[in-house]
Amino acid sequence: MVEYYAQRATAGLIITEGTSPSPNGLGYPRIPGIFSAAQAEGWKRVTDAVHPNGAKMFVQLMHCGRIAHPLNLPKGARVLAPSAVAASDEMYTDAEGLKPHPVPQAMTEADIKSTIAEFAQAAKNAVTAGFDGIELHSANGYLLEQFIRPNSNRRTDGYGGAIENRARFMLEVAEAVIGAIGKDKVGIRLSPFGVFNDMPLYDAMQADYTYLAQQLNARGLVYVHLVDHSPMGAPPVPDAMKATFRKLFKRTLILSGGYDAARAESDLAAGKGDLIAVARPFLANPDLVARW
Repeated sequence: MVEYYAQRATAGLIITEGTSPSPNGLGYPRIPGIFSAAQAEGWKRVTDAVHPNGAKMFVQLMHCGRIAHPLNLPKGARVLAPSAVAASDEMYTDAEGLKPHPVPQAMTEADIKSTIAEFAQAAKNAVTAGFDGIELHSANGYLLEQFIRPNSNRRTDGYGGAIENRARFMLEVAEAVIGAIGKDKVGIRLSPFGVFNDMPLYDAMQADYTYLAQQLNARGLVYVHLVDHSPMGAPPVPDAMKATFRKLFKRTLILSGGYDAARAESDLAAGKGDLIAVARPFLANPDLVARW
C-alpha cells in the first residue's frame, strides 16, 4: 500500500479507498480501518511516502452499515443499520463465497451515539497518521446514506421520517468530526440519484439533496464531492442537481464520474466545479498526470 499510494503522489489530492471508522463498519473482506493504533501506524507509513512528492491526502471514512456480512466482521462486531431492512443482492465472503445480505440490527440511540464517537475518534486517528483531512462517505448505499434514503430508513424516532430527521445522523457525524479536527479538514462524498447497493430513486430526492447542500454549507465543510455513476450504468445526476450544489455550497465542489482530461478541463473552465476527481484511469496508470 505504501508503494501503491507513493506511485500516485503526483495527484493534487489523494482520497483513499473506503476505510472503516469502526469494527462494525468492515462490511467487505479485507478492507482497511483506522480505529486502532496499529492501523494509524500503518497509514502513517503511507502518508510519509506520499507527502514528499507533493500530494495532499484525505482518508475516506466508510462505514458499510447493512452492506456487510457477519463472516467479514471481527469477533464481537455487528451488522448495523438505521432499520432492520436487508439490502438486496449478495455479499462476497472469503469463508463461504457469496451470501445474501443479512437483516441488520436497527441501531439504538446508544448505537448512534457510539458510532458518532467512533467517527470522531477515527478523524483524530487520521490526523495522527499524517492525513491532511478526512472524507465522510455518505454515498453509494453505505451507512450515512442509509439514514438519508427512505427505503433503508424506516425509523419513527428523531432519526426517521422527514428529511430533517433522516439527515440528522449524517449531520451529527459531520459536526463531531469538525469538532475533533476542524472544518478545514472535513469533506463529504454524496451520490444523489445513485442507485448502488439497493438505493432506488424516489420522488423527493432533488428536494432532499437540496436540503443537504444547504445544511452542509451552513457547517462549513471544506468540500462536497459529488459522485455521478452514470458512466458505469447508473442514472445520471441531473445537471440541475449539480448546479444546485454549485449555487448553495460556497466552498470547494469536487465532481467525479468518467472524466477524461478534455472533459475535466471543459467543466472546470465552465465553472461547474472546483476540482475533478479521477479514479479508474489513475488506478491503472500511476503516471496519469504525466500522461494527461
